[in-house]
Amino acid sequence: MSSIYVYSPSGAVRDRVAFKRGLQRLKTLGHTVVVDEGALRSHQRFAGSDAERVQAIERACASQADVALISRGGYGLTRILPALNYPQIAKAIDRGTRFMGLSDFTAFQSAVLAKTGAHTWAGPALGEDLGAEALDDIMLACFDDVLQGQGEGVGWRLSSATQKFYSRRKAGTWARDGVLWGGNLAVLVSLLGTPYFPQIDRGVLFLEDIAEHPYRIERMLTQLLHAGVLARQQAIVLGQFTQFQLTAHDKGFKLASVVAWLRSNLKVPVLTDLPFGHVPTKVCLPVGAPVSVLVEERDALILWPHGH
Repeated sequence: MSSIYVYSPSGAVRDRVAFKRGLQRLKTLGHTVVVDEGALRSHQRFAGSDAERVQAIERACASQADVALISRGGYGLTRILPALNYPQIAKAIDRGTRFMGLSDFTAFQSAVLAKTGAHTWAGPALGEDLGAEALDDIMLACFDDVLQGQGEGVGWRLSSATQKFYSRRKAGTWARDGVLWGGNLAVLVSLLGTPYFPQIDRGVLFLEDIAEHPYRIERMLTQLLHAGVLARQQAIVLGQFTQFQLTAHDKGFKLASVVAWLRSNLKVPVLTDLPFGHVPTKVCLPVGAPVSVLVEERDALILWPHGH
């Protein structure tokens, strides 16, 4: 079994029932769990002051745990990126600690990739995912693969609309040895033009978001498009975009409209339906690792070398 260090680098933990449930589940599975001393701190909307959350990350680095797992996302990491000790983080990763999370954690992952080239893991958080009332079996299996060092890829089913759009494209490898990067779209776009935005050419960019209306999603994608980021990739992979509300004003403008618009402006393939985001069923992805993307009809795969 594995050692897991739970810490809070972003928002304050409000749902302590889910927090405790997640801890108990990990322990029941046989893992050794250490909770950071500041995991349940609260300062305004944050899990402690900026300085306290920087210190929490430093303790996670020093923990020598197999996995450093965030308690939750929220907001707060972009505030403290200049204060992080990137050589210390890279050293902890080299030593074997896998830093895992999603959502606001995209800021940490992007900054670490930009500053050091080290890779982290996009995956579940403690409370929202491992502490959910009903635990998703696929998510747990993917999480366990990471802990065991057995994960070599993820597969999913594309929508019929995506298959139809690319019906004339030859099946096979659509991206080869491209750096996997991305995460939460809003957080990633907020880093554009900063030293914490990875400069990735011929990569595989994956994106997800929550509570963002399709026109806002398109607006953020437009920024990445106009900045030249999207055209430089081998593939764009869209995960789950959830919890938004369409209105009568939209007049048929929806998420599918955004995807169609994006494809009309790019030669790069835009795949959909990756099971990752603010949803119960989520895979784990090695941010910063070289990956290949294979597509045959409606079946898609992201594969990476063993040991990542």
